[in-house]
Amino acid sequence: MDQNVNNSLNMFIEYLQIEKNYSQYTIEHYQQDINEFYMFISEQGISKLENVKYFDVRIYLTKLFEKKLARKSVARKISCLRSFFRFLVREKIVSENPFALASIPKLEKRLPEFFYEEELKELFNACKSDTILGQRNKALLELLYATGIRVSECSNIRLNDLDMHLSTVLVQGKGNKQRYIPFGSFAQDALQYYIQHGRQSLLAKEAPNDYLFLNSRGRPLTPRGIRHILNQLIEQSSLNGKIHPHMLRHSFATHLLANGADMRTVQELLGHAFLSSTQVYTHVTSEYLRSSYLAHHPRA
Repeated sequence: MDQNVNNSLNMFIEYLQIEKNYSQYTIEHYQQDINEFYMFISEQGISKLENVKYFDVRIYLTKLFEKKLARKSVARKISCLRSFFRFLVREKIVSENPFALASIPKLEKRLPEFFYEEELKELFNACKSDTILGQRNKALLELLYATGIRVSECSNIRLNDLDMHLSTVLVQGKGNKQRYIPFGSFAQDALQYYIQHGRQSLLAKEAPNDYLFLNSRGRPLTPRGIRHILNQLIEQSSLNGKIHPHMLRHSFATHLLANGADMRTVQELLGHAFLSSTQVYTHVTSEYLRSSYLAHHPRA
């Protein structure tokens, strides 16, 4: 790969980390998508980024659709590369953005997946707190469901961000925006027990740090580590399928709205910049209420 191309990617990654404050998980996806595009232009005999034209983009998109990728994946790649070339134009590395005219395919409207309350009980029952890691996992699961926070937000929580007297946690969200989120007695009890016992034992294995959730070696737990823990928990329960962290976030929002919370409050708790992002849960709760009605009404 041309050295200038490598330098451009490194500059863009720095921009995502420092200016955009993107999570490491998001940055890895951007890096992967850009590297795949580099392989494509290399196969086309294009060695310089300024030589990429809209015609080349059309060929690239054709190849993506030939692979029968999901629309969401194609849309993500287009969005990533459009942002990348917009950055290159800003830095005067290229003169035009060949992805500016590329249209993002319409996404299928899919409702967020969530757990029913009975399923969550199964998940919590499967999480035993009789071991050091079990105490951590219980606290992690309770906090994720109690607050609806993102995994990246959860992995960055430090002890000073918790206020046990007010039962709130300070969270650093997208775009470096901070918000306070309350949590209930179940999360509070699990957190206190983990901090006083399990966390102290984990911390003894590594140099001191103030992150709330630690891995088995006493180091800060990463978003990938949290996903792995949640998948392990689902395997230990009687539930089928795979869990992804956003299902707990979706469950948090769905259950709040279904039990009478107003949408503005839920928007604030989730850290959504726009109310339209929160409104999708009204469709979920309608279906949730309907299924509950059909399951429990004697004359349904």
